[in-house]
Amino acid sequence: MIEGVVVTPLSVIETKGGDVLHGLKQSEQGYAGFGEAYFSMIEYGVIKGWKQHKKMVLNLVVPIGMVRFVLYDERKDSRSYEQFQEITLSRSMNYCRLTVPPMVWFGFQGYDKLANMLLNIANIEHSQDELNH
Repeated sequence: MIEGVVVTPLSVIETKGGDVLHGLKQSEQGYAGFGEAYFSMIEYGVIKGWKQHKKMVLNLVVPIGMVRFVLYDERKDSRSYEQFQEITLSRSMNYCRLTVPPMVWFGFQGYDKLANMLLNIANIEHSQDELNH
């Protein structure tokens, strides 16, 4: 595991007429404030990455489809320096929230042929100035 990366199992509450999928509560580990929330669609087989945020804490949830994440730690002061971590999230098989701290590189790939969507609940608003590619 990469230092500071947290995988939190989430609840799906089955209700008549449609399920409720939990995402993030203010009281949970991973919550570092609120800046914005956005959805990203990933086409089947497409890889988006590598990305690294200088200040943003990402809280990633996959409510639709299946997304594989690969993370890499190049923080020299980290106990997990130069380590990789992989995790696949989906509603049906591994419904969790992936919290990614600043300065950790990550990429992701859509695995479902129909649709893949991730939700990022970020602690700050997105800015090109704090993003590395």
